[in-house]
Amino acid sequence: MFRKYKILKWFLTGLGIIIVFIVALGLYIASLLPEENPNIKNSQASDITYINEAIPSYRGKILAVVTSTDTMGLSGKATGFELTELARAYYVFKANGFDVDVASPLGGEAPVVLDDDDMGRFDYAFLNDSITKQKIKQTIALEDVESNAYKAIYFVGGKGAMFDFPDNKHIQRMVQDFQKANKIIGAVCHGPAALTKVILDNGEPFVKYRTVSGFTNAEELLLIPDADSIFPFLLQDKLIAQGAVFNEGNMYLEKISVDKNLVTGQNPWSVWALAENMIQQLGYTPKERSVTADENTVKILYTYETQGIDKAKDLIKECIQKKQNVSRSLFIDHGAIAVLTGKLSKFYDMLRLAAYTKETQEHHTT
Repeated sequence: MFRKYKILKWFLTGLGIIIVFIVALGLYIASLLPEENPNIKNSQASDITYINEAIPSYRGKILAVVTSTDTMGLSGKATGFELTELARAYYVFKANGFDVDVASPLGGEAPVVLDDDDMGRFDYAFLNDSITKQKIKQTIALEDVESNAYKAIYFVGGKGAMFDFPDNKHIQRMVQDFQKANKIIGAVCHGPAALTKVILDNGEPFVKYRTVSGFTNAEELLLIPDADSIFPFLLQDKLIAQGAVFNEGNMYLEKISVDKNLVTGQNPWSVWALAENMIQQLGYTPKERSVTADENTVKILYTYETQGIDKAKDLIKECIQKKQNVSRSLFIDHGAIAVLTGKLSKFYDMLRLAAYTKETQEHHTT
């Protein structure tokens, strides 16, 4: 009896220590996060200099295509297009002299996915813009699109694209038309699902032998472990099966591929670079803009992956000295990813980078 009591006491003591540790860790992580900007949700496109000033003369139109699917197959899980993947590209196109139309397989109001953790100034400006709100409430049905009217086409990501992009005959026809005319074709994250079943006049898959990036198996299965049973296919597997050279980057970091007139990106963090590369492929130098905090942080994370934590710290210091923003929240997010993938030492490093960023930012504001 005494032995059982002693074991129970040890167990409860150990459990108590674990609980205290978890609570303390949670409080420490919370202390590393920046205070929320209460005004960011009220962002207006009219207040963003990049969008409104030094716009080149009219250069033509770009078609952005979003999904009409609002549910992931039989899973019942809600989905749609990723707002950040449309909003950021939309404003890059507009700032560089292009008008943008938004189309979807069914037309009408398109289902949208909002990820509050990833939403920034441009994304809220898009939500608050009466013109853009109307564009996603009244998307053009693909069957009504005249592809000759557009200089480029951009397939927006979002898990819904996995269901209604691949077999859509209008998408297949437009990709064929754009390829014949050597027009620019862009796609990001799940957007390359639009390319998976396009067959050219020579009978070969459109993506065969082409270098392509898109949402990877690792990224997909980490978020949705049963993705291979929910989706009709895993995007990376399908592109490879069609003969593509899949260009995979680090998990949840920027990665784009440019193969002649085809520009593709791996995930939402690739949108800025992808949109500006589309502008370059259209023959223009992208308009200068201030790099976002997430973009700076992604570069720091890539430096960490390739050169180690000390070089990453050097880049943090350099950014802050240049008065460029760095996102502590993104370090915390990648810390959570490290835990999910069993990389506890990397989790510790992400906390160190967040803490170093906070310390350096505070030092340069005092």
